[in-house]
Amino acid sequence: RDGNMEIYYKNNPTGNSIGIVQINSEIPKEFKLEQNYPNPFNPSTKIRFSLPNSSFVKIVIYDLLGRKIETLVNEPLNTGIYETEWNASKYSSGVYFYQLTAGDPSLRSGRGFIETKRMTIVK
Repeated sequence: RDGNMEIYYKNNPTGNSIGIVQINSEIPKEFKLEQNYPNPFNPSTKIRFSLPNSSFVKIVIYDLLGRKIETLVNEPLNTGIYETEWNASKYSSGVYFYQLTAGDPSLRSGRGFIETKRMTIVK
């Protein structure tokens, strides 16, 4: 922990370390999934998202056929603005999707959030 920034580390299924960085502790007004940057990219890109309240967060990467290929985040996070990075060096060029699910996954409470965005790997 360093001031207003927290860094969480975990390992993805391949054993590579993935960092989730809390950009600041400002309380966002709404859930938000931003467009990855850069896009198109090679080999890695950053994904930023905002949480207006503490939530269980999942960010999953899908290929063009809708197959889940990697889970970047799968854990509870506090309110704030976060960024995670995806290294796609082992994947081929093409279109991929990333989806953020946060809050109540059933969306029955009205406090859940699901959004999907498109990104492109160019090698």
